[in-house]
Amino acid sequence: MRQTNRPLTVVSLLLGLFLAAMEMTVVSTAMPTVVGELGGLPLYAWAFAAYMLTATVTVPIHGKLADLKGRKPVMLAGIALFLTGSAACGFARSMGALIAFRALQGLGAGAIQPVTLTIVADLFDLRERGRMQGLFGAVWGVAGLVGPLLGGAIVHYLSWRWVFWVNVPFGLGCAAVLAIAYHERPEHHPHRLDVAGALLLSGTVVAALLAARSPSAGAIAGPAALAGLAAFVAVERRAVEPLVPLDLFHDRIIAVASITGALVGAAMIAMVTYVPLWVQSVLGASPTAAGAAIAPMAIGWPLASAISGRLIPRAGFRPLIRSGLAVSATAGVLIALLLRPGVPLALPQALTFLYGVGLGCANTPLLISVQSAVAWNRRGVATASTLFFRTIGGTLAVGILGGVLAHALSAGGASRDLVQRMLSPERSALDPAAVAALAGALQAAMARIFWTVAAIALAALGASIVFPHVPVAPQAARPGTAAVTDPPPAADVRARRTERVR
Repeated sequence: MRQTNRPLTVVSLLLGLFLAAMEMTVVSTAMPTVVGELGGLPLYAWAFAAYMLTATVTVPIHGKLADLKGRKPVMLAGIALFLTGSAACGFARSMGALIAFRALQGLGAGAIQPVTLTIVADLFDLRERGRMQGLFGAVWGVAGLVGPLLGGAIVHYLSWRWVFWVNVPFGLGCAAVLAIAYHERPEHHPHRLDVAGALLLSGTVVAALLAARSPSAGAIAGPAALAGLAAFVAVERRAVEPLVPLDLFHDRIIAVASITGALVGAAMIAMVTYVPLWVQSVLGASPTAAGAAIAPMAIGWPLASAISGRLIPRAGFRPLIRSGLAVSATAGVLIALLLRPGVPLALPQALTFLYGVGLGCANTPLLISVQSAVAWNRRGVATASTLFFRTIGGTLAVGILGGVLAHALSAGGASRDLVQRMLSPERSALDPAAVAALAGALQAAMARIFWTVAAIALAALGASIVFPHVPVAPQAARPGTAAVTDPPPAADVRARRTERVR
């Protein structure tokens, strides 16, 4: 069997992950222009939600397929779906068509993200994996943060359609290099995809997101989500090859990492979403200054992620996770206490840098600890499960906090119409006097948001306290293959878990 070219494979995976992660946010600065050309302002939020929905609900599906069919075919299929959706978005002639094509993009992204990190876990032993997962975690964080800046530049110098078309040549190059450089030897065994579980999981997540985004729909969507979750658990217990093996969560490592990961995702996305809004609305600064307020996170996150990956063999998983989340919780509380009208821009910049350092320090060891706890044929679904919880945590947090903000503003005397316009692209066209009149109500509302974000960061720290000790041991790669023989025999796993309990 041909050997994998690891450097070329890593380059192609980095590019694929960057494109998929960036697409979550790159359209934010392009959408006002898109609405001006295509219309459909009431559907504005769905251009974002459609991508997030399909990317979120398909992550565990693609993770399971990667374990059943092999990583390479699932990754290439995901890239193909992503590029097809990207090209179609650029040709969209209506907002409805754009939303549909964004959903197609998300289907592909749901494969790219988990399979990329699973391949990295296959290619490298534990000591190398810490450094590589730190690098890939940094790319994920940077892509999400620079997306809006890149989108604005493309719209200014080219056209909003190139925000989508620019993915095509880079994606094709990524697929070509991966096809040539990466070779695997998947473990073949009888398999059957859990279709019923996939449908129930998709419906449950969609209902939960609808309930979070729209309080008026919560009366129907909330109970539907709970019913769907109960049905999903019942189906997974009986399935021969469940989409999400529930016994994974019997392992304390995976259970605690999933909860902590959901809170980390919520903490990151909430901060990135609401600090820029506070800077523009309360400080009265420009969109450029709003972007600059969170730009330090794009420095702190990847730096800490890369460093923590290198420190895993020496420090272990648990100290890095706990110390990182302690830093982010401290920064979150300081943000809630100190962000007031009239403060210099340097203050939120310093605090968001500290916040990013904490989250980046914890993110890499969380992921690697999960991958180290399972065998090869479950690593894809375990990785996907971790990313699923992180993504769903962020998506639900933004939806819930949006409702908190709107309710707080309304309680402060702001009209519903003005609140909606303040939270839409129209806010830049509002009368400055009207914006000034809302300053007090907005500061009170944003204070609630920041205290909620601080509570999320503190909850993540609390979850990390019960994170178990995970032994760190080098793992040897099989000669001539891309896989790693890192699951020890089941008896050894049970012995280690018994030792951890002691």
